[in-house]
Amino acid sequence: MTSSQNKKNTPLLQLTDMSVVIKNNQRTLVEDVSLTLHSGETLALVGESGAGKSLTAFAIAHLLPDSMTITGEIHFEGVRLDQQDNRYLQNLRGDKIGFVFQEPMTALNPLHRVGDQVAEVLIRHLGLKRQNARTEVIKLFEEVELPEPEQLFTRLPHQLSGGQRQRVVIAMAIACKPRLLIADEPTTALDVSLQHQIMNLLIRIQNKYGMALLFISHDLGLVRRYCQRACVMANKKIVEQGDTETLFTQPQHAVTRNLICSEPSGRPSPLLVKPERCLELEDFSVFYQPARRSWFRSTEQAKPTVQQLDLNIRAGETLGLVGESGSGKTTLGMALLKLLRTEGAYQFCGHPLHDCNEKQFRPYRKEIQLVLQDPFGSLNPRLTIRDIIEEGLVLHTDLTREQRQQLIRQTLEDVGFGEHQGCLEALLNRYPHEFSGGQRQRFALARALVLKPKLIIMDEPTSSLDRSLQQQLIELLRQLQHRYQIAYLFISHDLSVVRCLSHRLAVIQHGHIVETGDTEQVLTNPQHPYTQQMVSVAFPESPP
Repeated sequence: MTSSQNKKNTPLLQLTDMSVVIKNNQRTLVEDVSLTLHSGETLALVGESGAGKSLTAFAIAHLLPDSMTITGEIHFEGVRLDQQDNRYLQNLRGDKIGFVFQEPMTALNPLHRVGDQVAEVLIRHLGLKRQNARTEVIKLFEEVELPEPEQLFTRLPHQLSGGQRQRVVIAMAIACKPRLLIADEPTTALDVSLQHQIMNLLIRIQNKYGMALLFISHDLGLVRRYCQRACVMANKKIVEQGDTETLFTQPQHAVTRNLICSEPSGRPSPLLVKPERCLELEDFSVFYQPARRSWFRSTEQAKPTVQQLDLNIRAGETLGLVGESGSGKTTLGMALLKLLRTEGAYQFCGHPLHDCNEKQFRPYRKEIQLVLQDPFGSLNPRLTIRDIIEEGLVLHTDLTREQRQQLIRQTLEDVGFGEHQGCLEALLNRYPHEFSGGQRQRFALARALVLKPKLIIMDEPTSSLDRSLQQQLIELLRQLQHRYQIAYLFISHDLSVVRCLSHRLAVIQHGHIVETGDTEQVLTNPQHPYTQQMVSVAFPESPP
């Protein structure tokens, strides 16, 4: 065999019995992971939350805190990374190994222009002058299919949509044409249409530059469609790996079989015979006020982002609100909390709220609660779980401290912490970062539920969870709704989750409701072309 053949058959990346251990207590977080990845190949790491997928990826480039140590061997381009110093690894990261993270708002500095952040990579690793770096960034923005790249260069991250921010992060990751691209849940926060756009973009870039792609995900549909091989992780180890199609059609390990069969299931609980109207909107519009461009130029006129909606939700009912990123779903949720300017009729439990000022609306805040997509971002990291849940009770009720503590304990039992009864006090005194993603989402739900609301606005509450945790949360939401007759406005881009929880469905596009109706009727017989497109992407086996 010639030297060129040997080089071709040599893996770009090879892990041999790699483990990640906490130094002070010798607790193992990743155990004896062995895998190979060749140039031009796409390898998936799949598994439930906490299996060790992201830690494995971070360990490859030594992006772990000092409290952790790595054992075993990590070979990249024939060099043992576990024997290299920090200077070598710093030059490697961003140059030969690129990263695309799950949440672009966290990966991007909110205070710097997105173009400057990408240019920094080129200046740092390739030594380009700033003007030359700007030219290259514009080319990169064109390559990742960003509209008006020169204008986008000067924007701040919050001024871009979720899909645009993710494309900026991809541009940053491929700026130096790396040999290995690690994508850690890059599509989780995006709607179905954008998920496939981002994946197609990653595969096109991979093919163009011949790079290897390590794709971490809990979305098995994307893994099966885009990855050649897959490794299944559970309990800190790789339990099965092989060709993707073989893995899906002939799974050998019980964990793999459970993952494949863990699609959300079930249907919403039946409604009462004559439930009362909880929320009613008529000719309802929401206006977004653009920021002032400068002190010397007047502010632009407010623009309607949600226009002339007619919606209603009954007590104990879930209305699913679906649509692509930027369609107005979250904007509508914020408007119901009177955080944006609105026009039109807005009635809540028979009370007209459209003309209420902040002082008049304040008594209704405890009855309309919000659960956000990212519990780690929405829970104050400086407060204990007790303080986080109690905060609303202090603001909105006259309960004594003992009454508040009793209600907090009861609510935690409601959201599934009943088995922690013996150590509930210790749990309440811990901080958000000490819990898993699924547990944090239950605490976010408890914070909303403790005030006994009549309506809970759920903004993508399951999108950051794996399928197993999604199913647990869906069942919990069904139980709570049946017990307390709470109305849910369930905002999501995952139609399989919406189908399990929503009695009715509203499809929103460009701020307009284009279709409404019974959930099963809309999903099995969609009438509007936009709905048909969404259904065909989400359920490929369904008729258009």
